[in-house]
Amino acid sequence: MSDESVIREQENAAVGRRKMLGMLASGAAVVGLGAASPAGASAEKGMAMSTPGGGGQDLFEQSRLRNYKARRSSSWDRSGGNADAVPIEPGKAATLLDVKGAGVVTHVWFTIATDDPLHLKNLVLRAWWDGEESPSVEVPVGDFFGLGLGEYFVYESALTTVASVKALNAYFQMPFATAARITVTNDGPVKTDSFYFHIDYVELPSIPADLGRFHAQYRQAAPAKSAMDDWTVNWDKKVNDLKNLDGKDNYVFFEATGRGHFVGVTQAVLQNQNGWFGEGDDMIFIDGDTQPTIQGTGTEDYYNGAWDFNSKPFAFLHNGAPYITGDERLGGRYCLYRWHTESPIPFEKSIKVTIEHGHGNHRSDDFYSVGYWYQTEPHAAFPALPAAKERIPRIFAVGGAGAEKVAGE
Repeated sequence: MSDESVIREQENAAVGRRKMLGMLASGAAVVGLGAASPAGASAEKGMAMSTPGGGGQDLFEQSRLRNYKARRSSSWDRSGGNADAVPIEPGKAATLLDVKGAGVVTHVWFTIATDDPLHLKNLVLRAWWDGEESPSVEVPVGDFFGLGLGEYFVYESALTTVASVKALNAYFQMPFATAARITVTNDGPVKTDSFYFHIDYVELPSIPADLGRFHAQYRQAAPAKSAMDDWTVNWDKKVNDLKNLDGKDNYVFFEATGRGHFVGVTQAVLQNQNGWFGEGDDMIFIDGDTQPTIQGTGTEDYYNGAWDFNSKPFAFLHNGAPYITGDERLGGRYCLYRWHTESPIPFEKSIKVTIEHGHGNHRSDDFYSVGYWYQTEPHAAFPALPAAKERIPRIFAVGGAGAEKVAGE
């Protein structure tokens, strides 16, 4: 065989491999395994230059023709005027999306005008896929976008951003086979005058059968319960002597049953005690393991920082602590996130994602969190959403370091 024939055969084989990889990746991108890629994107971008005969295929990715229909549900003024928002009365809900057929929600944008200073905690986002009875998403609006203390701040990450001014964005891929419905409910006492929204999605003839559905669950511990309230510093001998191998009293981000994969968390903390709140390890239990399948070394380590963040905020694509105040004292406030987009954590039967509140759970700070994952349906029942007034962060008298400074409890 001539050299020219060998080269031609290698090129043909490479093209065949790229086509096969593209077909295999088309479903994976939708389910969130490639969460930053647009729906329908192929695998060629990452493979072309390393494949014999690649021919610079990555140069064509932006111009590659798409096979879906782009759509948006928004709050535009149906009269043609400029009143491009919807009001939400106390106790009422606004429907943001209600569509039939197959598709993928790719982007959510909100901005809100209201006299309610607590609206980020009082407004609740819910989403249902394929006609299910219980929502797969049930989260206060602020917490969903990483604003777990009910305050705005600007930051950027791979999946959530808050832009100037008070612009809330999320880029999770949320597939559905037959229907999708998204609402926001006002649990507060004050009317939301103007709720602006864009729900960007694509319509498809169908979606692959092996796609998980997007889930987001809110939980809180206000305060986290500790049996120990007579310590004065985190390194008290009685604290250091604590042992925790099974995560029994850990804070739980979420539990799920079925098959799926875990993609990340957002967490907010309000300190009820002095000292560094993050002496706790993350522990993830997969498929019935009674000891952690995945074991961490400290809260700041789970969020891919180090040395208690040195009280310096940061925000990167996969990890961040974009909001830090209080210098590790009573009343200190933190907002954190970690996205596992580089390798979502799969489970075949079940998963329980937890973290200690202090070493051996010796601390009693306030935790507010959202766990985000994909799974097969039906999903396990969510815990009851705490009442609106219980979701508002406040300092509690709990004992331990700094307890003498809490008055009025």
